[in-house]
Amino acid sequence: MKRFSLCVLTIVSSLLIVGCQFSENLNLNENGTGKITINFDGSELMKMGEGQVSEKKKENVDSLVVFKDFLEEHKDSISKLSKEMQERLQRLKDYEMHMVVNSEAQEMNMDMYRNFKDVSELGDVFGDFKISMAVGEANKGSGTGKINPLETMMSEEGGTKVKYSFKNNKFSRITEIIDEEKVKKSMDSLEKARMFLASSKYKLKYTFPRKIIKMSSDKATFSLDMKSFVLEVGFIELMENPKILDVEVELEN
Repeated sequence: MKRFSLCVLTIVSSLLIVGCQFSENLNLNENGTGKITINFDGSELMKMGEGQVSEKKKENVDSLVVFKDFLEEHKDSISKLSKEMQERLQRLKDYEMHMVVNSEAQEMNMDMYRNFKDVSELGDVFGDFKISMAVGEANKGSGTGKINPLETMMSEEGGTKVKYSFKNNKFSRITEIIDEEKVKKSMDSLEKARMFLASSKYKLKYTFPRKIIKMSSDKATFSLDMKSFVLEVGFIELMENPKILDVEVELEN
C-alpha cells in the first residue's frame, strides 16, 4: 500500500508540469451489465523525465489496490474527515486500481475500474478518479507552494453531474449543470492551468453489444464492426464546456 501511495504522489506531482492523457473505456453487455475503466497513460511523462531520475530512485512497480479494502484499512482516519469527504471517499468502494511503472521500458499505466450491474449505477467516474488522486495528495502532507493546475478538479466537486442510461436500445451519457457558480469558478481557475493542460486530452471509447445505427456526435470515429466509437476532446475544451462529451447512441434491434 505504501508503494502505491508513493506512485500516486509521483503522478500527481508530474501532472503539475506536463499534459495528461486520459481514456474512459466502457464495455456494455447485452443484459445491461458491464465494466468501466479510467486509464491514465504516463509513458510520455516517463520519457520526458528520463535522465532526471537517479538510478537509486528508479523502481519498477506492479501494484493492485482494492479500494474496498483500502477504505476498511483506513476507516479510523476517514472517520475524522468531514461528512462530505467521507461520502466522496465511499464512492471509491467498488473500484480497483492497477498501476504498472517500468523505468527501463519507460512505461507508466494506471487503470481504475469497476463492474456494474446497470450503467445507471455510474456517476462521474472521472470525478471518482480525481478523488483517488486527491487521497494520494493528502497523504503527501504539507504543500510545495507551487501552483497546482489540477487543484480545482481534484479538491472539490465541479458543479456537474454525469448520468448514464441504457434503455430500449438507446444509450446516453449526459452531463447536468447542478451548480453554475462552481462551474464558473472552475472556468476562472482554468487560466492558471491553461499552459499546463494545452496538450492534454480526454477520450471516450465505448463498446456495445450490437451495431450503432445513430450517434449524436459528428466528431466520433467508429470501429469497422460499428459496435464501438471513440470521441476525443482537449482537456481545456472539456473544462470550458462540461457538456462537450454528451452522447446519445441508438443500437440496432
